Amino acid sequence: MRLLLVDDHPIVRDGLRAALDAEPDLEVVGEASDGAGAVRLAAELTPDLVLLDLRMPGMDGVTAIRELRALGPAAPRVLVLTTFDTDVLTALEAGAAGYLLKDAPAHELVRAVRAAVRGETVLAPAVVGRLAEQVRKPARGALSPRELEVLRLVAGGATNQQAAARLFISQASVKTHLLHVYAKLDVHDRAAAVAEAYRRGLLTG
Repeated sequence: MRLLLVDDHPIVRDGLRAALDAEPDLEVVGEASDGAGAVRLAAELTPDLVLLDLRMPGMDGVTAIRELRALGPAAPRVLVLTTFDTDVLTALEAGAAGYLLKDAPAHELVRAVRAAVRGETVLAPAVVGRLAEQVRKPARGALSPRELEVLRLVAGGATNQQAAARLFISQASVKTHLLHVYAKLDVHDRAAAVAEAYRRGLLTG
C-alpha cells in the first residue's frame, strides 16, 4: 500500500513515516507540506492513500481533498489526520475516506490506513458524536424567512441600520434576527454567518 503524507510540520511527518514504514505492507512514497504539494505529488506518484492534515498554509485540506478526488481513475483514497474534531462532515462531504485525530495510537492509525485503502470508511470513536451533531445541525438550524432576508442584506454589505431601513424594522430587531442566525448556524459573527449560509446553500450567487 503506497502512502503519501501531507502535513506542514516536518516532525509530524517524520513520526508518521517511522510508524508506517515499520509495517511490511505499507510504504511511504512521498511527503508534502501543503495541499497544493499533495495534489501535485499524488498525480505524479499515484499513491493508494493520502494521509492528510486539514489546517495547512496555502491550499487547505478540504480543498485538497476535492482536488485529489478529482484526479480521475487514479485518484487516491484520502484519510484525514488532524488535531481538531470540528470539520468532520465538511471533510467527508469533500470526499475523505475517514477522519482520525492525531492522538490516535500507532496501531489504530495502521489499522485505519489499511481499512481506508480497502475502501472502508474510517472514523475515530472521538469524532462520531461530533459527526452526528453536525448531521443534525441543518434541520435544527432552519432560518425563518425574515432571518434569511436579514442575512441576504448583510451578505450584500448592508449595515444593521441599512438593513433596518430596507425592511422597515428597528435596528434592535435586525440585531435580534442576526443573533438567532448566529445561534442556528453555530457561528459567532457576520462574516462566519454569511460563509456558513453559502456552504449550506442558503445563499446563492
